Amino acid sequence: MKVYEFKGFPNPTRVRLALAEKGLFDDVEFVQVNVPEGEHRQPAFLAINPSGAVPVLELDDGTQISECSAITEYLDHAKGEASLTGQNAKERALIAMMQRKVESGFLDAVAAYFHHATDGLGPDIETYQNANWGERQKEIALKTMGWMNDKLADQNYLAGDHFTVADITAMAGFDFAGFAQIETPANLTNLLAWRDRVAARPSTKIAA
Repeated sequence: MKVYEFKGFPNPTRVRLALAEKGLFDDVEFVQVNVPEGEHRQPAFLAINPSGAVPVLELDDGTQISECSAITEYLDHAKGEASLTGQNAKERALIAMMQRKVESGFLDAVAAYFHHATDGLGPDIETYQNANWGERQKEIALKTMGWMNDKLADQNYLAGDHFTVADITAMAGFDFAGFAQIETPANLTNLLAWRDRVAARPSTKIAA
């Protein structure tokens, strides 16, 4: 398998964590796409993913899968029992719901703040910015942090009592938030304890 990525960016980090959790990290060749230099907008990469976004998983038979949730779904079922996306209908629905809420309300909100309300990746990449929209998305990200903190009052992980793709998405979101200088409020003690738990997982070191 190949993964087209730009190492250190949040969505590639999500796939790296999923690979590490499933014991598939050493089965992958990582191909770097220089997003800050605009390589993702060149014809060669657009032929791989017309959306111009990393990551993309390419299977040995040439099948190309983009979108982190789709990639993780494949990886979770490619080896062993499904552990990240759920094993039955109810689990899969609840995990998918939580993952999407974390993705849209936190990770995507942080990204919108970074790309619109800061210099982002610079004028050559950030060809359209709306600072008011970016600041509003920062408010949403902080609100979602509070919501996650409340969810973690009675459970160890965001979708229940075991680590799932929802936690992976949140981990990438916090990495991005740190880069964008959005601090986690000190009163969100459940969330801070969760961050310590997930940071201690072996997969975080493997994926780094």
